[in-house]
Amino acid sequence: MSPRVGQPAPDFDARSDDGRPVRLAELRGYWVVLYFYPRANTPGCSVEARRFEAALPEFERLNATVIGVSTDTEARQASFRDTCSLSFPLIPDGDRAISRAYGVIGGLGGLLGMAARETFLIDPGGQLAHHWRGVNPATHAADVLRLLEERAASVVSVS
Repeated sequence: MSPRVGQPAPDFDARSDDGRPVRLAELRGYWVVLYFYPRANTPGCSVEARRFEAALPEFERLNATVIGVSTDTEARQASFRDTCSLSFPLIPDGDRAISRAYGVIGGLGGLLGMAARETFLIDPGGQLAHHWRGVNPATHAADVLRLLEERAASVVSVS
């Protein structure tokens, strides 16, 4: 079962494919785009990842970090990073701990033990701000960026 918007985001402490520690608790103060995808180096995942990479300067301008998570191995994630020229962290979730905590093991992907294509926007306080299910890889990065711009603007106007 997925955590609900308004609840604290499930914490995790992981290592990216390139050895960087990625701890959600250390990202407090930043927006976090945590996106799950079923398999690295597939056409849909490659399109989605490249769109996130192209928009990375805009995400960073909005004080946001992008993190990709898949149940693939570290080697497959590293190959994906190289093939798509990605600079943001990719977490190999081979034990499925993060995917289970976020409730994304399910549907066809669940039958094969893969994560479903879903994304969570986590606010700077560590709360789930939005959850996308069944995303379109071609437009998803732009959709996330649009909502983040709205949310970031409302936080600034309230402050």
